[in-house]
Amino acid sequence: MPVRTSLVLVLFCLAASSARAQDDLAKMGVRAQQIEAVERSEEIMQTAQRHKGLLAQYQVMRRAYATSDNANFRVIFGQYLSWYQTFIGDYSDALQSFSIKEQPQADDAPLPLGQPGWHPVLARSYIPTLAKSYKAVFLNEAHNVPLTRSLTVQLLKALRAEGFNTFAAETLYRTDADLQKRGYPTAQSGFYTREPIYAEMVREALKLGYRVVAYEADDQYQGDAREAQQARHLAKLFKDDPNTRLVVNAGYAHIQKEGKFLGAQSMAEHFMDDTGMQPLSVEQTMLISHDGSALDHPYYTAVVQSLDPSQPVVFVNKEGKPWSLRPGYDVSVFFPLTRMHDGRPTWLALGGLRVAYYVDGGICQDHFPCLIEARYADEPDDAIPADRMVLDLIPLTTIGDIKFTTSGSKVTPTGELYLRPGNYRLSVTDEDNRTLSRQSIKIKASPVAVADSTTAASDKRCEVTAATDTSLSRFCGNP
Repeated sequence: MPVRTSLVLVLFCLAASSARAQDDLAKMGVRAQQIEAVERSEEIMQTAQRHKGLLAQYQVMRRAYATSDNANFRVIFGQYLSWYQTFIGDYSDALQSFSIKEQPQADDAPLPLGQPGWHPVLARSYIPTLAKSYKAVFLNEAHNVPLTRSLTVQLLKALRAEGFNTFAAETLYRTDADLQKRGYPTAQSGFYTREPIYAEMVREALKLGYRVVAYEADDQYQGDAREAQQARHLAKLFKDDPNTRLVVNAGYAHIQKEGKFLGAQSMAEHFMDDTGMQPLSVEQTMLISHDGSALDHPYYTAVVQSLDPSQPVVFVNKEGKPWSLRPGYDVSVFFPLTRMHDGRPTWLALGGLRVAYYVDGGICQDHFPCLIEARYADEPDDAIPADRMVLDLIPLTTIGDIKFTTSGSKVTPTGELYLRPGNYRLSVTDEDNRTLSRQSIKIKASPVAVADSTTAASDKRCEVTAATDTSLSRFCGNP
């Protein structure tokens, strides 16, 4: 990732109310220090990338974070670290390393919960229906919170059935000219596609027959110029083929259709100017769980406490029109509280598309930490795996340098990979990228996917409730 892109991204996130140390930074007069911290962060990341193997790269990042007590650096570098934590499947620690506090704003719409005429519906059922009259659907994500990618993966099939035929992802590199033919992403496909859920999003689009395209601006474009060139790249798709129907995955407020955006216009606003089209803008980053912390938006807290949804939901009124938290977006998604099982978030089941596969740490042959990856059997070793995780005897975020290879331990860590039914190659590597073991596995469809076994029944109950039941307390919650 170029320094320009990282700098804009990190400072944009901080401007959007970053988590815990932002007040400290404001007292310091931080802009120059932020830039210095970004440059140092880039140097560390480049050093990490010279190491062979993702686990070794993560350890460089982790140790750099652990050995610094500079508050300014830790706020900035925490985002870099969180990206790598998502790459290795350590999603809960990624949230701890960097989160954006969702502050209520003056232009927030009234909370629909309990208001006459408003009721919740399943997002994955409602959004494709809402999209029927649009030629473009823009969905956003928080780059270090792959939960915000999980619904997009589920929506792609239904959107394809509605006639959408092109998928554009902000992270993709235009240099990967063989992606469409190859059918799966590699480390050279994009930056965030190194994370398995993002890779699964791209892979799913390819398998469904979407034309998958990159639309990022050239490196020399910054700020509004970057937004404008991104929009031109997307607009050109319609100029080249008027039958294009487009699904876009972008970061944060790039998809907002009005309002302040870094003192200029967002990509979506430029797109509307260039094409005269109104895209459907789906906001997925504001109403999410930060592990139940004070970082959550108060509306989110109220909805999950009242409804306890098991799947992402949106609110609609009696005319079927959606609710949005803020102007500039057409619909806002409430995600369920994150629940953990054996160290992994159960949303990795992707609404029932995948099931949990138990892994005993004995596969690591007493070498910890170890990286466990599951690749589709018909994809080679350069493919981003369907899922990966790290097993270790100590927490991955432990401060201080500890000897990581342990022999003769009686404590064996365990974990779960989340995989679709099918055949996979399981590989296990250590910090030095040495292969510890390989095996073939077959995942069978199971009605008892751990912590997600009631998905089908819950979906049916939710749909019936939304149509016939005004008692919102039962909606999409536990029976």
